Amino acid sequence: MNNWSIRKIALVIASGVFILLFALLFFFELYYKFHVNLLVYFCITLIVTVAVFIGIDHYIGNIVFERIKLIYKIISSDKSEKNRLKETLDSEENFLDKVQKEVDEYEQKQKVQLEQMMHMEKYRKDFLGNVSHELKTPIFNIQGYIETLLDGAIDDPNINKQYLKKAAANVERLSFIVQDLLELSQYETGEMMLELTRFDIHFLIKEIYDSFEIKAKDKNIKLGFKKGSNTEHFVYADKDKITQVFNNLIVNAINYGNVNGEVNIGLFNVDDNLLIEVSDDGYGIEEEHIPRLFERFYRVDKHRSRTDGGTGLGLSIVKHILEAHGQSINVRSTIGKGSTFWFMLKTEM
Repeated sequence: MNNWSIRKIALVIASGVFILLFALLFFFELYYKFHVNLLVYFCITLIVTVAVFIGIDHYIGNIVFERIKLIYKIISSDKSEKNRLKETLDSEENFLDKVQKEVDEYEQKQKVQLEQMMHMEKYRKDFLGNVSHELKTPIFNIQGYIETLLDGAIDDPNINKQYLKKAAANVERLSFIVQDLLELSQYETGEMMLELTRFDIHFLIKEIYDSFEIKAKDKNIKLGFKKGSNTEHFVYADKDKITQVFNNLIVNAINYGNVNGEVNIGLFNVDDNLLIEVSDDGYGIEEEHIPRLFERFYRVDKHRSRTDGGTGLGLSIVKHILEAHGQSINVRSTIGKGSTFWFMLKTEM
């Protein structure tokens, strides 16, 4: 009964009734010699057959329609599900197969949505736990410094200014965390608008390198360009946002790079795009960490990045900025040799 609609089923049953009535006529005529007017009998049989066809088509069709209508109301958010139902029931295809297919699709969608909800719930719990942890540390530090000062240390010139400076540093850290969280929220809600301009990204990188000169000298790290990249390259992007991308990637490369090491940036033309690589020669990132590297507050080395003053939001911000440009951030890393973060930017509008 593949590809049978209700109407076809009704037609087959009615045809069976028609054949059965004529078989009865043949039986009674053969054994009981009823002399029936064949024309009248044919007309009566035809009328009965048509009535059976209409009855089955209408009655069973309505029963099936009402039953399946309930299913469609559950699985469909489309206001035109009634028209879809009629199309399904009048279809030449097996209507039960079509309904089963739609129910299976609905079940799969529900399963995917449930998995997404469970993932988001876990993400929400992790995020709240991370935010609480990140905010708790500077708040407790500030509280400790102030309480110590109030308990009499304010009159001790040897420690009062020192404690105030430490409290101020923790306040600044809180400010950075809140500022980064607000910025992430703007990206995720689509409130952050890009101002695309054409600029020389090589020149921009040199300016950023100058701003990190002191930090790099503390570890005797050389900041430079890969072979063939130390020349002008123009891109279309939001200059301020891309500056933020490089600030985050370069400071991470310095923090995680080896003493007496190097941080190099590569600029390579790929059709209408510019491939940009930021590489360090540090320890590298273990494979297990890479899938979660761009999550909020996720750290490979929690102690070191907190000591260096990072909020744990830098790479997440980088990811959102590049996604706003229609691009993605990627990473490759080899333990003992270093890591390379790479992305692309448009060179033509």
